[in-house]
Amino acid sequence: MSGPTRLYMSMSLDGFIAGPDDEPGQELGRNGGRLFNWLDDRMKPGVNGQIYGEAMETGAVIAGRRTFELAGRWNGDHHDGVPIHILTHHVDENDVPPGTARFYTDVDTCVADARAAAGERAILVHGAGAAQALLAAGHLDELEIHLVPVLLGAGRRLFGDNHDELQLIRCLEGRDATHLRYRVVSP
Repeated sequence: MSGPTRLYMSMSLDGFIAGPDDEPGQELGRNGGRLFNWLDDRMKPGVNGQIYGEAMETGAVIAGRRTFELAGRWNGDHHDGVPIHILTHHVDENDVPPGTARFYTDVDTCVADARAAAGERAILVHGAGAAQALLAAGHLDELEIHLVPVLLGAGRRLFGDNHDELQLIRCLEGRDATHLRYRVVSP
């Protein structure tokens, strides 16, 4: 049995995952860094440390190309050498991703390879584009939303015109974030 494919995403109370003008050098957009203040406690006992530890116990990563590039390609290692699967619209044969990273244009193949790599462990999903593609293809099992009590007012939203049902399966209150885990319920 394979573990869930789970999005991990920090989000402002008004629904933004990055502030306006997210670009290289300003990866989280203007004022978007506040979405990750909860990570200051990632190595401490408590809820935030627990959530971070769970993310680091995942067996594979699926991310969108934009997230991968804005993150500096994670220098080829997201965490502990787990395979990194990058969804992209186009693969340039001269662009060889670093470390364990591999490019995919097909969502189903990407997920199948990530599930094989992760085994029974969860798959960590990064990026709005990857989450949207996985959700549309029926491959996103859960969303772990780190809801941060800030209002960004503008920026990049996590989802657009999705109409999926979600079931709250866990709610944990940490410092600077409420961690909400939802199961995607098939319509």
